[in-house]
Amino acid sequence: MNITTGKERIDEVLTRGVAELLPSREKVEERLSSGERLRIYLGIDATGAELHLGHTKNILLLERLRRLGHVIILLFGDFTAMIGDPTDKGAARQRLTKEEVEENIASWKEQITPILSLDDPENPAQIRQNSEWLSKLGFNDVVDIASNFTVQHMLERDMFEKRMNEGKPVYVHEFMYPLMQGYDSVAMDVDGEVGGTDQTFNMLAGRSLQQTYNTKEKFIITMSLIADPVTGKKIMSKSEGDYVSLTATSEDMYGGVMALPDGVIVQMFEGCTFVPMKEVDEVRAQLEGGEVNPRDLKMKLAQEITKMYHGEEAAEKAGLQFTQAFSERSVPSEINEVSVVSGALLVDVLVEHGVVESKSAFRRLVEAGAVRDMESEEKISDQNTAIERPLTLRVGKKQFIKITPQE
Repeated sequence: MNITTGKERIDEVLTRGVAELLPSREKVEERLSSGERLRIYLGIDATGAELHLGHTKNILLLERLRRLGHVIILLFGDFTAMIGDPTDKGAARQRLTKEEVEENIASWKEQITPILSLDDPENPAQIRQNSEWLSKLGFNDVVDIASNFTVQHMLERDMFEKRMNEGKPVYVHEFMYPLMQGYDSVAMDVDGEVGGTDQTFNMLAGRSLQQTYNTKEKFIITMSLIADPVTGKKIMSKSEGDYVSLTATSEDMYGGVMALPDGVIVQMFEGCTFVPMKEVDEVRAQLEGGEVNPRDLKMKLAQEITKMYHGEEAAEKAGLQFTQAFSERSVPSEINEVSVVSGALLVDVLVEHGVVESKSAFRRLVEAGAVRDMESEEKISDQNTAIERPLTLRVGKKQFIKITPQE
């Protein structure tokens, strides 16, 4: 297998959305330029059934490294998900059962197929699960791994210190998480690891263990998280319920990207697409120079991302529907139509047909003025609205439904 060592290709890999290179940029460049075929991995814990666009920054980096000729491993953290990563948490993360974890990862392979080549005839990306080795460790093994770290070292994690200062509990099993994730590097004997900046502590634990057990210097590529530069809020976060899922329909994916703040346009082009950096730099220059309406660039971004997961035809159709619904303030040509018993509560209808996730979600949308009658342009303000006449509604930014009451 030929290894690409060209400086331009490597520079692009180490530029797109990269926050930090450890132990240094020079060392990482040296390894990637050596001509050696390296083993590089990304670990994702199976804490939910859906992957989102935030995850794709790391996965696309894996694909770029695979295209350079390196051995790429996407590690599904089925065992570590049952421990729970305390990263950025004000309380212990709820532990998952084995059945819950297996259910969560069932569709992951299908979700990543459009962006990570698993069937390349020469160099397919590998998928592994860390229960392969972690479930086989004995107590002696765990004690040996733990002997490489101190309590003071573990307490360097900001969230632990914060919780202790607030009088909140820190459980012993939470200390085990970085040890187990760190041991993944040893078990797979890797040369490098990719992960978000929120995983730096865990990746450094793996770097330390890899030096101890395999006498190997593991490098780390940390990827910046997608965040609104104005508010500092993370944009793709499962815990906050604010993300664009890879399982979304083409229409929802397109609309979800269009709902993102303008400030993340460049970040998304850079980290979540295959658009060449030359074009990304042009987008950045246009935004900084005020040469174009950010909305137009965001539509280009939505088109590109939707095309990656649903194909060009579906992306174009989603774009047309978005333009109709939001630019022209008209109802999409294809809309969910339902018949209900006259007098049925609107909230029950929307929950039953999956337009809103729950009654509390409906309540929040009503309070925000985000449920609108498309014919009268009036907002639905009564949370106990009953269906007594035909209604065509826009719910939130991208959901439409036509409801007809029947006697």
